[in-house]
Amino acid sequence: MGFWLAAITQGLAFVALAWGVYLSARVLRFADISPDGTLPLGAAVCAALLVHDVPPILATLAAMGAGMLAGYITASLHTRLGVSDLLSGILMMTALYSVNLHVMGRSNISLLETETVATRIHALIPATAGWNDDVTFGAIFLLEAILLGALLAWFLKTDFGIALRSVGDNPAMITAQGVDRRRMIELGLAIANGLVAFSGALIAQYQGFADVAMGVGTMVTGMAAVILGETLRTKGRGLLGTIVMVAAGAILFRLLVAIALRVGLNPIDLKLMTAVFVLLALSLPRMKFKRRAAA
Repeated sequence: MGFWLAAITQGLAFVALAWGVYLSARVLRFADISPDGTLPLGAAVCAALLVHDVPPILATLAAMGAGMLAGYITASLHTRLGVSDLLSGILMMTALYSVNLHVMGRSNISLLETETVATRIHALIPATAGWNDDVTFGAIFLLEAILLGALLAWFLKTDFGIALRSVGDNPAMITAQGVDRRRMIELGLAIANGLVAFSGALIAQYQGFADVAMGVGTMVTGMAAVILGETLRTKGRGLLGTIVMVAAGAILFRLLVAIALRVGLNPIDLKLMTAVFVLLALSLPRMKFKRRAAA
Protein backbone atom coordinates (compact mmCIF):
# COMPACT_ATOMS: atom_id res chain seq x y z
CA MET A 1 0.00 0.00 0.00
CA GLY A 2 2.83 2.37 0.82
CA PHE A 3 4.38 1.75 -2.61
CA TRP A 4 1.22 2.77 -4.47
CA LEU A 5 0.62 5.75 -2.19
CA ALA A 6 4.14 7.07 -2.79
CA ALA A 7 3.76 6.67 -6.56
CA ILE A 8 0.40 8.46 -6.62
CA THR A 9 1.76 11.25 -4.44
CA GLN A 10 4.65 11.75 -6.86
CA GLY A 11 2.19 11.79 -9.74
CA LEU A 12 0.07 14.46 -8.04
CA ALA A 13 3.19 16.59 -7.60
CA PHE A 14 3.74 16.44 -11.37
CA VAL A 15 0.17 17.44 -12.27
CA ALA A 16 0.93 21.19 -12.39
CA LEU A 17 3.93 20.41 -14.60
CA ALA A 18 1.71 18.47 -17.00
CA TRP A 19 -0.77 21.35 -17.19
CA GLY A 20 2.05 23.80 -17.87
CA VAL A 21 3.36 21.67 -20.74
CA TYR A 22 -0.21 21.26 -22.02
CA LEU A 23 -0.65 25.05 -22.15
CA SER A 24 2.55 25.65 -24.07
CA ALA A 25 2.53 22.62 -26.37
CA ARG A 26 -1.17 22.12 -27.06
CA VAL A 27 -2.89 25.44 -26.39
CA LEU A 28 -0.23 27.85 -27.67
CA ARG A 29 1.45 25.40 -30.07
CA PHE A 30 4.80 26.72 -28.83
CA ALA A 31 7.81 24.37 -28.86
CA ASP A 32 9.01 25.42 -25.41
CA ILE A 33 11.65 23.30 -23.70
CA SER A 34 12.45 25.84 -20.99
CA PRO A 35 10.56 23.68 -18.41
CA ASP A 36 13.82 21.74 -18.09
CA GLY A 37 15.13 24.91 -16.46
CA THR A 38 12.01 26.36 -14.84
CA LEU A 39 11.21 23.24 -12.81
CA PRO A 40 14.56 23.36 -10.94
CA LEU A 41 14.17 27.16 -10.81
CA GLY A 42 10.97 26.72 -8.82
CA ALA A 43 12.66 24.18 -6.57
CA ALA A 44 15.72 26.40 -6.11
CA VAL A 45 13.76 29.55 -5.26
CA CYS A 46 11.48 27.69 -2.87
CA ALA A 47 14.36 25.90 -1.14
CA ALA A 48 16.48 29.05 -0.84
CA LEU A 49 13.58 30.87 0.80
CA LEU A 50 12.66 28.00 3.09
CA VAL A 51 16.15 27.75 4.56
CA HIS A 52 15.85 31.46 5.37
CA ASP A 53 12.65 30.80 7.34
CA VAL A 54 10.22 32.18 4.77
CA PRO A 55 6.73 30.63 5.25
CA PRO A 56 6.25 27.64 2.90
CA ILE A 57 3.20 29.07 1.13
CA LEU A 58 4.98 32.34 0.36
CA ALA A 59 8.08 30.45 -0.77
CA THR A 60 5.97 28.30 -3.10
CA LEU A 61 4.18 31.33 -4.57
CA ALA A 62 7.53 33.11 -5.03
CA ALA A 63 8.81 30.07 -6.92
CA MET A 64 5.76 30.24 -9.16
CA GLY A 65 6.42 33.94 -9.78
CA ALA A 66 10.04 33.19 -10.73
CA GLY A 67 8.83 30.60 -13.23
CA MET A 68 6.37 33.08 -14.72
CA LEU A 69 9.16 35.61 -15.20
CA ALA A 70 11.33 33.00 -16.93
CA GLY A 71 8.45 32.00 -19.19
CA TYR A 72 7.78 35.63 -20.08
CA ILE A 73 11.43 36.13 -21.03
CA THR A 74 11.37 32.99 -23.19
CA ALA A 75 8.33 34.28 -25.04
CA SER A 76 9.84 37.75 -25.40
CA LEU A 77 12.93 36.31 -27.07
CA HIS A 78 10.59 34.90 -29.70
CA THR A 79 8.06 37.73 -30.05
CA ARG A 80 10.33 40.75 -29.58
CA LEU A 81 13.68 39.59 -30.94
CA GLY A 82 12.53 37.14 -33.59
CA VAL A 83 14.31 34.11 -32.12
CA SER A 84 12.63 30.82 -33.06
CA ASP A 85 10.44 29.24 -30.39
CA LEU A 86 12.66 26.19 -30.01
CA LEU A 87 15.87 28.21 -29.75
CA SER A 88 14.24 30.60 -27.25
CA GLY A 89 13.54 27.68 -24.94
CA ILE A 90 17.06 26.30 -25.38
CA LEU A 91 18.61 29.66 -24.53
CA MET A 92 16.46 30.09 -21.42
CA MET A 93 17.03 26.52 -20.26
CA THR A 94 20.80 26.99 -20.62
CA ALA A 95 20.81 30.34 -18.82
CA LEU A 96 18.67 29.05 -15.97
CA TYR A 97 21.28 26.43 -15.06
CA SER A 98 23.60 29.22 -13.91
CA VAL A 99 20.73 31.21 -12.44
CA ASN A 100 19.69 28.24 -10.31
CA LEU A 101 23.25 27.82 -9.03
CA HIS A 102 23.31 31.48 -8.03
CA VAL A 103 19.92 31.20 -6.33
CA MET A 104 20.95 28.21 -4.23
CA GLY A 105 24.59 29.18 -3.81
CA ARG A 106 25.57 25.56 -4.44
CA SER A 107 24.41 22.58 -6.48
CA ASN A 108 21.77 21.39 -3.99
CA ILE A 109 19.96 22.36 -0.79
CA SER A 110 18.62 19.96 1.84
CA LEU A 111 15.18 20.70 3.28
CA LEU A 112 15.10 17.94 5.89
CA GLU A 113 15.48 20.38 8.79
CA THR A 114 13.27 23.17 7.39
CA GLU A 115 9.57 23.88 7.59
CA THR A 116 7.51 22.76 4.60
CA VAL A 117 3.81 22.82 3.74
CA ALA A 118 3.52 19.38 5.39
CA THR A 119 5.00 20.51 8.71
CA ARG A 120 2.84 23.63 8.60
CA ILE A 121 -0.27 21.47 8.14
CA HIS A 122 0.79 19.30 11.09
CA ALA A 123 1.09 22.44 13.22
CA LEU A 124 -2.25 23.90 12.11
CA ILE A 125 -4.20 20.63 12.26
CA PRO A 126 -2.97 18.51 15.21
CA ALA A 127 -5.04 15.54 14.05
CA THR A 128 -2.64 15.13 11.10
CA ALA A 129 0.46 14.94 13.29
CA GLY A 130 0.53 11.15 13.04
CA TRP A 131 0.37 11.08 9.26
CA ASN A 132 3.50 10.11 7.37
CA ASP A 133 4.89 12.31 4.61
CA ASP A 134 3.24 10.38 1.76
CA VAL A 135 -0.22 10.74 3.30
CA THR A 136 0.26 14.40 4.23
CA PHE A 137 1.78 15.48 0.93
CA GLY A 138 -0.69 13.32 -0.98
CA ALA A 139 -3.63 15.10 0.65
CA ILE A 140 -2.04 18.51 0.05
CA PHE A 141 -1.22 17.76 -3.58
CA LEU A 142 -4.69 16.36 -4.22
CA LEU A 143 -6.37 19.46 -2.81
CA GLU A 144 -3.99 21.68 -4.79
CA ALA A 145 -4.72 19.74 -8.00
CA ILE A 146 -8.48 20.04 -7.55
CA LEU A 147 -8.34 23.78 -6.88
CA LEU A 148 -5.77 24.50 -9.57
CA GLY A 149 -7.56 22.33 -12.13
CA ALA A 150 -10.89 24.06 -11.50
CA LEU A 151 -9.19 27.46 -11.74
CA LEU A 152 -7.45 26.51 -14.99
CA ALA A 153 -10.67 25.22 -16.55
CA TRP A 154 -12.49 28.40 -15.55
CA PHE A 155 -9.66 30.61 -16.86
CA LEU A 156 -9.55 28.92 -20.26
CA LYS A 157 -13.31 29.48 -20.65
CA THR A 158 -13.12 33.21 -19.99
CA ASP A 159 -12.84 35.68 -22.88
CA PHE A 160 -9.12 35.97 -22.25
CA GLY A 161 -8.74 32.19 -22.09
CA ILE A 162 -10.67 31.70 -25.34
CA ALA A 163 -8.43 34.28 -27.01
CA LEU A 164 -5.39 32.44 -25.62
CA ARG A 165 -6.63 29.16 -27.07
CA SER A 166 -7.27 30.83 -30.41
CA VAL A 167 -3.65 31.95 -30.62
CA GLY A 168 -2.64 28.33 -31.15
CA ASP A 169 -5.72 27.15 -33.04
CA ASN A 170 -6.11 30.03 -35.51
CA PRO A 171 -3.43 32.75 -35.34
CA ALA A 172 -4.73 34.54 -38.43
CA MET A 173 -8.23 34.88 -37.01
CA ILE A 174 -7.08 36.16 -33.63
CA THR A 175 -4.88 38.76 -35.32
CA ALA A 176 -7.80 39.85 -37.53
CA GLN A 177 -9.88 40.32 -34.37
CA GLY A 178 -7.40 42.94 -33.19
CA VAL A 179 -5.83 40.86 -30.40
CA ASP A 180 -2.12 41.38 -29.75
CA ARG A 181 -0.85 37.88 -30.51
CA ARG A 182 2.62 38.63 -29.16
CA ARG A 183 1.27 39.68 -25.78
CA MET A 184 -0.96 36.60 -25.60
CA ILE A 185 2.01 34.31 -26.23
CA GLU A 186 4.04 36.10 -23.58
CA LEU A 187 1.30 35.85 -20.96
CA GLY A 188 0.47 32.27 -21.93
CA LEU A 189 4.06 31.08 -21.59
CA ALA A 190 4.39 32.96 -18.31
CA ILE A 191 1.42 31.04 -16.92
CA ALA A 192 2.69 27.73 -18.32
CA ASN A 193 6.16 28.05 -16.82
CA GLY A 194 4.70 29.39 -13.59
CA LEU A 195 2.82 26.10 -13.26
CA VAL A 196 6.01 24.16 -14.00
CA ALA A 197 7.94 26.09 -11.34
CA PHE A 198 5.06 25.57 -8.90
CA SER A 199 5.38 21.85 -9.48
CA GLY A 200 9.15 22.12 -8.89
CA ALA A 201 8.54 23.81 -5.54
CA LEU A 202 6.15 21.04 -4.48
CA ILE A 203 8.52 18.29 -5.60
CA ALA A 204 11.44 19.85 -3.69
CA GLN A 205 9.41 19.97 -0.47
CA TYR A 206 8.20 16.40 -0.95
CA GLN A 207 11.58 14.83 -1.71
CA GLY A 208 13.40 16.98 0.87
CA PHE A 209 15.94 18.70 -1.35
CA ALA A 210 16.40 20.89 -4.41
CA ASP A 211 19.08 20.02 -6.96
CA VAL A 212 20.31 21.95 -9.97
CA ALA A 213 20.07 18.83 -12.17
CA MET A 214 16.56 17.77 -11.16
CA GLY A 215 15.06 19.31 -14.31
CA VAL A 216 16.71 16.90 -16.74
CA GLY A 217 13.96 15.24 -18.77
CA THR A 218 11.21 17.50 -17.43
CA MET A 219 9.84 18.27 -20.88
CA VAL A 220 9.71 14.58 -21.77
CA THR A 221 7.89 13.82 -18.52
CA GLY A 222 5.38 16.59 -19.16
CA MET A 223 4.76 15.53 -22.76
CA ALA A 224 4.36 11.92 -21.65
CA ALA A 225 1.62 13.00 -19.23
CA VAL A 226 -0.09 15.10 -21.91
CA ILE A 227 0.07 12.34 -24.52
CA LEU A 228 -1.16 9.68 -22.08
CA GLY A 229 -4.01 11.97 -21.02
CA GLU A 230 -5.02 12.65 -24.63
CA THR A 231 -4.87 8.93 -25.38
CA LEU A 232 -7.13 8.12 -22.41
CA ARG A 233 -9.57 10.92 -23.21
CA THR A 234 -12.72 9.72 -24.95
CA LYS A 235 -14.46 11.68 -27.68
CA GLY A 236 -17.03 14.25 -26.66
CA ARG A 237 -15.30 15.35 -23.47
CA GLY A 238 -14.88 19.09 -23.16
CA LEU A 239 -12.11 21.27 -21.84
CA LEU A 240 -12.55 20.14 -18.23
CA GLY A 241 -12.34 16.51 -19.34
CA THR A 242 -9.07 17.22 -21.14
CA ILE A 243 -7.59 18.91 -18.06
CA VAL A 244 -8.64 15.99 -15.86
CA MET A 245 -7.20 13.44 -18.28
CA VAL A 246 -3.86 15.29 -18.50
CA ALA A 247 -3.70 15.14 -14.69
CA ALA A 248 -4.54 11.43 -14.86
CA GLY A 249 -1.77 11.03 -17.42
CA ALA A 250 0.76 12.54 -15.01
CA ILE A 251 -0.29 10.13 -12.25
CA LEU A 252 -0.33 7.14 -14.62
CA PHE A 253 3.13 7.98 -15.91
CA ARG A 254 4.60 8.08 -12.41
CA LEU A 255 2.85 4.79 -11.63
CA LEU A 256 4.43 3.19 -14.72
CA VAL A 257 7.87 4.47 -13.69
CA ALA A 258 7.39 3.22 -10.13
CA ILE A 259 6.29 -0.20 -11.37
CA ALA A 260 9.28 -0.42 -13.70
CA LEU A 261 11.64 0.29 -10.80
CA ARG A 262 9.73 -2.13 -8.54
CA VAL A 263 10.17 -5.04 -10.96
CA GLY A 264 13.94 -4.51 -11.05
CA LEU A 265 14.66 -1.89 -13.70
CA ASN A 266 18.15 -0.47 -13.31
CA PRO A 267 17.80 3.24 -12.36
CA ILE A 268 20.44 3.96 -15.01
CA ASP A 269 17.89 2.88 -17.64
CA LEU A 270 15.09 5.08 -16.27
CA LYS A 271 15.43 7.79 -18.94
CA LEU A 272 15.49 5.11 -21.64
CA MET A 273 12.30 3.62 -20.23
CA THR A 274 10.73 7.08 -20.13
CA ALA A 275 11.44 7.48 -23.85
CA VAL A 276 9.88 4.06 -24.48
CA PHE A 277 6.73 5.04 -22.53
CA VAL A 278 6.40 8.23 -24.59
CA LEU A 279 6.92 6.30 -27.82
CA LEU A 280 4.23 3.79 -26.85
CA ALA A 281 1.83 6.59 -25.92
CA LEU A 282 2.44 8.24 -29.29
CA SER A 283 1.84 4.95 -31.07
CA LEU A 284 -1.47 4.13 -29.37
CA PRO A 285 -3.68 6.50 -31.43
CA ARG A 286 -2.15 5.22 -34.69
CA MET A 287 -2.66 1.60 -33.60
CA LYS A 288 -6.31 2.35 -32.72
CA PHE A 289 -6.85 3.96 -36.14
CA LYS A 290 -5.34 0.99 -37.99
CA ARG A 291 -7.46 -1.43 -35.96
CA ARG A 292 -10.64 0.49 -36.84
CA ALA A 293 -9.64 0.66 -40.50
CA ALA A 294 -9.00 -3.08 -40.55
CA ALA A 295 -12.40 -3.74 -38.96
